[in-house]
Amino acid sequence: MQNMREKKVSTIYEGTGRRKTSVARVKVTAGSGKLIINGLAGELYLQFSPNYLRTSRLPLTLLGLNKEYDVHVKTKGGGLMGQTDAIKLGLAKALCTINPENRITLKSEGLLKRDARIKERKKYGLRKARKAPQYSKR
Repeated sequence: MQNMREKKVSTIYEGTGRRKTSVARVKVTAGSGKLIINGLAGELYLQFSPNYLRTSRLPLTLLGLNKEYDVHVKTKGGGLMGQTDAIKLGLAKALCTINPENRITLKSEGLLKRDARIKERKKYGLRKARKAPQYSKR
């Protein structure tokens, strides 16, 4: 009786990626290669942009695992480019937890680096972060 009720347990691997103000929480499970972002198909969410799709799947493509894992992403903040780069980093981190040998390949391609460039804060007395009002001598 108990054999009939066994549930198929699938291991979930997680990784978090950040870029500018975007944060992507990536969950990777064994599957057929689907990309789901915020409940939508990846192609639809990324507006069918081949560049965004290629960038977000880059770690899987590099390791030749395109059709072996399903990727579920929850992302927020920033724009599509920042979110795409955040997904790329989160996916690379998740793939490192699946197999530590993946780390060597991903690190050599620079996919495990966090791009820390963010917008500089505005300072008082200035119009933007560095733009000052016009100086008048008299």
